[in-house]
Amino acid sequence: MATIKDNELLRQFEITTEKGLLTIEYAIQERKIFLTKLCAPEQESDEAIQQFVSEVLEHVEERKFKVVPTHPKMVSFFRKNKKYHSLLPPGIKI
Repeated sequence: MATIKDNELLRQFEITTEKGLLTIEYAIQERKIFLTKLCAPEQESDEAIQQFVSEVLEHVEERKFKVVPTHPKMVSFFRKNKKYHSLLPPGIKI
């Protein structure tokens, strides 16, 4: 998979795949990053999307942010992947 780009101007993480552009829009407040929207081409595989989200979360973890998923697809990713629950701020249950 290609390298993830943090487009700070558009406030989104992005990666280009064979099928198109995958993006996760975000907003930063204090030491929290709110993942507000996940955009993917319709024909993109779920596996590629899961891999992209995992890599974004690893990048966020390196920057020592807490993650607040607000987009339904992001919330469902956290439900399926319990290993990322440590990134949630105190008081957020998914």
